[in-house]
Amino acid sequence: VIVSSVQRHARHSFFWQFVFHTYTTAFTLVNGNGTPKAEKYSLQQKQLLLGLGAISYAACVGALPLVFMNRYTLKNSLMHLVVRKLLPAPLLGLTSAFTVAMVRSPEFDNGIEVMDRNGKVIGVSKKAGEKAVMETALSRAVLFGTTFFLPEVLMYCLQRARFVKNPRALGPVRMFVIMSVLGGMLPVSFSMFPQCGEIKRADLEPEILSSTEETEFFYNRGI
Repeated sequence: VIVSSVQRHARHSFFWQFVFHTYTTAFTLVNGNGTPKAEKYSLQQKQLLLGLGAISYAACVGALPLVFMNRYTLKNSLMHLVVRKLLPAPLLGLTSAFTVAMVRSPEFDNGIEVMDRNGKVIGVSKKAGEKAVMETALSRAVLFGTTFFLPEVLMYCLQRARFVKNPRALGPVRMFVIMSVLGGMLPVSFSMFPQCGEIKRADLEPEILSSTEETEFFYNRGI
């Protein structure tokens, strides 16, 4: 996150965002629900291909603002602020959510296990899988989008207020601010939705409801 945020050249930005999204995609694969099982490794191969495509796409989109800046000289200070400082944050949030949705797409294609209050597996639900993936994608978007956006705002305010007078100190201050925001956002992101998610009876498929009279069901959301 820190290295990606300080890049000023498109090629360097693409490389470091490729590394960043590779790490987060691997983390997503390891910490998914795990209900969909691979048959002759076809599912694992599909996830790897989807992950590689999502990583490449996300890195390209993340480098777009710098491509635009390098190709067109923006003399307007407001446009410079928007393209270079503010635009990368929502792009990183969206691409982070996109990689989660792509890599864990088998969960809402094939469904995940839902359980009753006693932990007994009732069935496999695509709607629960979709809910789990969307919640995880949203939490990931909030985590990295805020981590990119808030430090830029804080650094802008510090520079306008001349709080940091030595230009050489801006780099360490920026790193400290990014690390502080990231450290603070991690528990916020993980606590946005419970690890053991809940889904109502009315939101499940009829074939699952026919086998039980329970009104509330639970599933493993993943991280």
